[in-house]
Amino acid sequence: MRGIAFILAPALVLAGLAGAGGAEPPTPVKIAVFPFELEDFSAAAAHAPPDDIDREQLRLSTEEARRLIAASGRYQLVDVSAVNDQAAKAGKLRDCDGCEARIAAGLDADQSMVGIVTRITRTEYAVTYKIRDARSGAIVAVEQTDLRMGANVAWSRGARWLIENRLLEQAK
Repeated sequence: MRGIAFILAPALVLAGLAGAGGAEPPTPVKIAVFPFELEDFSAAAAHAPPDDIDREQLRLSTEEARRLIAASGRYQLVDVSAVNDQAAKAGKLRDCDGCEARIAAGLDADQSMVGIVTRITRTEYAVTYKIRDARSGAIVAVEQTDLRMGANVAWSRGARWLIENRLLEQAK
């Protein structure tokens, strides 16, 4: 009897290791990452609307976030370029009370992400992302980082820091 146990024990261990090593990686979460939006609370907001430099920095922030999210392998980006929603076209998803989740669900995404750059002054900014479950609209995550004494060229750096140190670290 001891001989059988002596033979079966290593076989069971090997079978367990083979099963663990052959496990399928988790299916990536399909996420609709919408373009970053500018929320301007600075004193100049009423007199100096967003300009080409602001729009370019928002585009770069969006690209950086998408690049990092896709490269992680944990997420699969869903194309949002054909979205025809008024709030999305106007860059106001941050104010639509979760409509981005409904839009993402229509794109067959699992989650939606809206990135927001909040201009407090011309040298103080906050970069935030908000992720919602596309089916329920429930908030999954909200994270923010502040930029002090920076210019709008730092927006993509703030987006990169958030994705690397919040979104991807929490998903581990």
